[in-house]
Amino acid sequence: MHIAIDYTAAARQGAGIGRYARELITAILAAETSHRYTLMAAVGGLGAAWDVEKSRLRQAAGATPLGFCDLPLTDDWMARLWQRARLPLPADLITGRADLFYSPDFVLPPLRRGTRAILTVHDLSFLRHPETFPPALRAYLTAGVPRSVAHSDLILADSEATRRDIVELLCIPPENVATLYPGVSPHFTPIAAPGEREKLQVQYGVGARPYILAVGTIQPRKNYPFLMEACDPLAQAHNLDLVIIGKAAWLADTTLIAAAARDYVHLLGFCHDADLPALYRQARLLAFPSLYEGFGFPPLEAMACGTPVVASTTSSVPEVVGDAGLLCNPYDTSAWTQAIAQLLTDESLRQQLQPAGLAQAARFTWEAAARRWLTLITPPRSSPNKPSGSFTEKKIPV
Repeated sequence: MHIAIDYTAAARQGAGIGRYARELITAILAAETSHRYTLMAAVGGLGAAWDVEKSRLRQAAGATPLGFCDLPLTDDWMARLWQRARLPLPADLITGRADLFYSPDFVLPPLRRGTRAILTVHDLSFLRHPETFPPALRAYLTAGVPRSVAHSDLILADSEATRRDIVELLCIPPENVATLYPGVSPHFTPIAAPGEREKLQVQYGVGARPYILAVGTIQPRKNYPFLMEACDPLAQAHNLDLVIIGKAAWLADTTLIAAAARDYVHLLGFCHDADLPALYRQARLLAFPSLYEGFGFPPLEAMACGTPVVASTTSSVPEVVGDAGLLCNPYDTSAWTQAIAQLLTDESLRQQLQPAGLAQAARFTWEAAARRWLTLITPPRSSPNKPSGSFTEKKIPV
């Protein structure tokens, strides 16, 4: 089977969806199958970095047939042409006729009739919490995601919570939506490198004092001003810092102003994946007060590094954390203050949560995600009364 994949998010985005796409697609390419793959990506401006990434992917694929379709555009221009202007140029006319086209990033490009399509919708936060999005982005997602879902033969969700949201909010038959849990990369490990705390002090200016870690882009849904309020009574009493990793995204001013008013808060911006394990390991705990998540990588990564977690009770987060962390209502400041204080002072609880977190994180692997993906896209054997193919035929012309 010839499978075309939109690799744009993987090529251009450092964290979040970009990491998801890179890890999953790499694991898919590494799996032993008879499929042939073509990766399409808008790589305008990436230069030599894209050549390095292609070399890495070829190495991961090994003997698996792998081709590339480089579009000399940015991702913004590709979205303008295919999603906003609705340019009726089928993507599989560019990649070559494909049996299946996969998009791991919310929206589908136009495809020729007869090309099966699979789409990952990571979350529906723009519908559950529209107030946390700027109007232009909310309008883009509100138009593009339902349209893409309508053109998809199978929709993948990162969690059961997101799968239920897709069924409920987009009125999709449950049999057309499948849960595919992401994984955690093996470099998130509890084994510390020699001198890593000292390295963090030099490179990032953190680690001289104990710190609470929070990871995720700075935007309203991450609930960082709330976290600062919860930490205010603890910062001086425990001589600790709050370290937030993540670039400033939309509607970030409230968080930036709140952080500037507190000398114990450190905004590190985007940090490279190679540095994240050490930042997790050296933290006293990870705080994840998000209002809504389609999955939530930071709690999983923290647990894989042996770091205790306090996280939200909302959306998919309990699926990720399980019984291996403390869960609190992300609107209850006092509950968060108490939970954080408990993890700072109760060493027996910390010792209990560390092995539980390691066991919980071990349940999520990219190899398992790739195997499930390949199972979901493989057509069942045909019968005399039923045509082959695990997807319904698309009825909506491009």
